[in-house]
Amino acid sequence: MSKKLVLFCDFDGTITEKDNIVAIVKKFAPPEWEALTNQILSQQISVQEGVGKLFQLLPSSLRQEIVDYIVQEATIRPGFADFVRFCREEGIELLITSGGIDFFVQPILAPFDLSDVPIYCNGSDFSGERITITWPHSCDEHCTNGCGMCKTTIIRRYDPATHYRVVIGDSITDLAGAKIADYVIARSFLAEKAKELALPHSTFATFHDVIGILTELKQEVV
Repeated sequence: MSKKLVLFCDFDGTITEKDNIVAIVKKFAPPEWEALTNQILSQQISVQEGVGKLFQLLPSSLRQEIVDYIVQEATIRPGFADFVRFCREEGIELLITSGGIDFFVQPILAPFDLSDVPIYCNGSDFSGERITITWPHSCDEHCTNGCGMCKTTIIRRYDPATHYRVVIGDSITDLAGAKIADYVIARSFLAEKAKELALPHSTFATFHDVIGILTELKQEVV
């Protein structure tokens, strides 16, 4: 079997150790954020609706303060720089597919040379009184989940006949993609779900683990 490996790597809770949206709203939003977050996690409202409402709680004037806070607060999971270098050296296509927002995803990733790595995430508009999230990568006709940044739409652009599609992630926002991928590298909630649904998967704690898993996969796939 000779297929091209393509990786769809989540950002919040995967590249970073914690979820940055939760960290931001916990620090800056009024108490209503908790109920909204619970509604997203229990799937009472879509991710798109929930995230849009969460950021509407925040004044646009806080932009720089939020960015300064989250850049300082975010911890990158060990081995990420080595993982990016490994993908380059092995000719593995890497995409970052994030349910996060451009105004904090890009500054957090700025220290890494990712000029050749496509970063898909939600957009932001600070022209009004409150932060408005924009959705440049919303669901195609095959998805009705209201994802916001639709990971399955991006995965479907890669033909499974020629590509071996691997999702790397941790949470509810990665689950739909994991169900249609060829393989899942998971931690936390996604690892539990992958096991429960009997999806082909491995678990990871650091990106050094991911490199090890991919080294083995590459021998089988390419």
